[in-house]
Amino acid sequence: MTASSESITKAKTIIRALSLPQSCRVDQRVPKKLLLENGAPTAADKRLITEAIEEIQWVAALKPNTIGVPDSRDAVREYLEVAVLTITLKAAIKPSGRSRLAELLHRAVPYPVLLLMSDEQEVTLSLAHKRWAQKEAAKVVLDGDLVSAALSASPPENADQADAERAFIESLSVARQPQASLQVFYQGWMDRIHALLAARLTGSYRPTNNPEQAAARRQALMECERLEAEASRLRALAAKEKQLARQVELNLALQRVQAELIAARQQL
Repeated sequence: MTASSESITKAKTIIRALSLPQSCRVDQRVPKKLLLENGAPTAADKRLITEAIEEIQWVAALKPNTIGVPDSRDAVREYLEVAVLTITLKAAIKPSGRSRLAELLHRAVPYPVLLLMSDEQEVTLSLAHKRWAQKEAAKVVLDGDLVSAALSASPPENADQADAERAFIESLSVARQPQASLQVFYQGWMDRIHALLAARLTGSYRPTNNPEQAAARRQALMECERLEAEASRLRALAAKEKQLARQVELNLALQRVQAELIAARQQL
């Protein structure tokens, strides 16, 4: 089973929403062999690529001469081009496998990438900054974790979430990203994903207006993730606890974490 018509349609909707100038379109199929040769360090990675990927498509190359956004260079990194790629999977795979495939693709391409990965259930967008490797001249590596969000192939049942997703997709247009440099432009897409992740907690999609707001939101999202994990841990401990006094202690701790979580969500 390959990607469903619904997920393929959603991926195409996102590509259309980017409003890519014709000058930057590539629309070429990328042989899996290239990823196997350049982006698969282990036998398990090679097997994952071979068994999971149906097709890799290079959609567009965003350069100063194709979108009118200047490149950027400093001692740590250079942004000469941003690539838009899609991966169609043969079937749904575990989240760990999806994350690994995305990481392999982002590592293999020397430019920052907007990646859309589709299976029969969802479309995942992912981005990752790049920087120069510290010990290997002329080699680029990932700079921080991947920033990603999964969109279900079917429309969200919750009206607020459906509105947020629609607003998110509309906000991805090339023309609506910051234009100071390709690095800042690329960060604009990352900030849109963070806004979507925040909307899933608040019910309202609100893109940030400046880098300071974006940084504060990223910090709040990390805090929410940490607190949600801690709340899940406490619930699991309380469910297994036999002693009443310890149950009370765990429930009180859970209430404190939930109050902190409410406060963190208010910062989104």
